[in-house]
Amino acid sequence: MSSGDHIVSFRRAPAELNRRSLERYARALREQVAKGRDFTCLITGDAELRRLNRDFRGQDYPTDVLSFPAGPGLIPPRRSRGLLGEIAISLPRARAQAAECHHSLETEVRILILHGLLHVCGMDHETDDGRMARAEIRWRKRLGLPAGLIERVPA
Repeated sequence: MSSGDHIVSFRRAPAELNRRSLERYARALREQVAKGRDFTCLITGDAELRRLNRDFRGQDYPTDVLSFPAGPGLIPPRRSRGLLGEIAISLPRARAQAAECHHSLETEVRILILHGLLHVCGMDHETDDGRMARAEIRWRKRLGLPAGLIERVPA
C-alpha cells in the first residue's frame, strides 16, 4: 500500500492512535457504508477545523468533525474524480470527547469517521426526520461502537 492509497491522513499522528487499525476501519467503511466509493479523512487540529468551519459554514469556532461531499464547486475537480467526499476531524475535540465518554481516542475517531461518512453519503440529521440517526445506530451496532454523536445530543 503506497502513501497515496491511504484514506486516513494526519497533520501529526499521535502515538496513541494505531494508524493501521484506523486505515483498516476506514477501508471497511468504504466497502460497507460507502458501497465502494472513495472518501478521504484528515485528522488535524482545532485551528484547521475552525478555519474550515468558518470558510465553508460561516461558523467561527472549531468543531469535532466536518464533512465535504463531492459536488459542483465543493471539491476541486482534479481531486473529486471518483471521490465521494472528504472528512476533517479535530484531534483535540476527539480526545476531549473520548475522555468525556470514557472510551479510547481511537474509538472516538472511529465514531467521528462514521458520522462524517454518513454526511458525505448525503444524510443530514438536522433535516432528515431521523434517517441518519437510524443509520448511525445501525452501523454503530454492527461495528461494535458505543453511542454515536447523534445519540449523545439531548433531544
